[in-house]
Amino acid sequence: MTDESDSPMTDTDSTTTGPLTAEALTADSAFTLPGFFDALADGRLLAARCTDCETHMLPPRPACYACGSRAVTLSEQPRTGEVVSYTSVNRPPSAFEHLAPITVAVVELDSSARLTGRVAAPLEDLAIGDRVELEVRDPEDVGIDPAFDLSYEAEWPVHVFERA
Repeated sequence: MTDESDSPMTDTDSTTTGPLTAEALTADSAFTLPGFFDALADGRLLAARCTDCETHMLPPRPACYACGSRAVTLSEQPRTGEVVSYTSVNRPPSAFEHLAPITVAVVELDSSARLTGRVAAPLEDLAIGDRVELEVRDPEDVGIDPAFDLSYEAEWPVHVFERA
């Protein structure tokens, strides 16, 4: 991760304020799922932060789900954190069948934002409190058949947590 002073996206950058009207929210906005994955493909993990109640939202949203405020900003997130919950998915969606069973965890990043994702470790090798780091991969490198993608997902990367 880059030093925040070198990052073009920080909480103090006024250009990252959330869209205040429906017309201001575009399909490629960083406050939408496609915008989140575009940033991830560019190597940036972004979260929204409500400036009224301090809730982190990852992936970003244009309004806070805790208090409803539209006073949200974007901030670059660390890729490291710790496992706070985890489970195994034994019957995943078709595109991921060959990876079953899949270990999935809720990870609290070092910023306190939480992100759910696949962990590249067997369930029995993982524990609450384990340190992990987010890796971004091309879906084809993971063996995910592009035929399963929806049209707007074709360029989306896959995020996977590796044990640190």
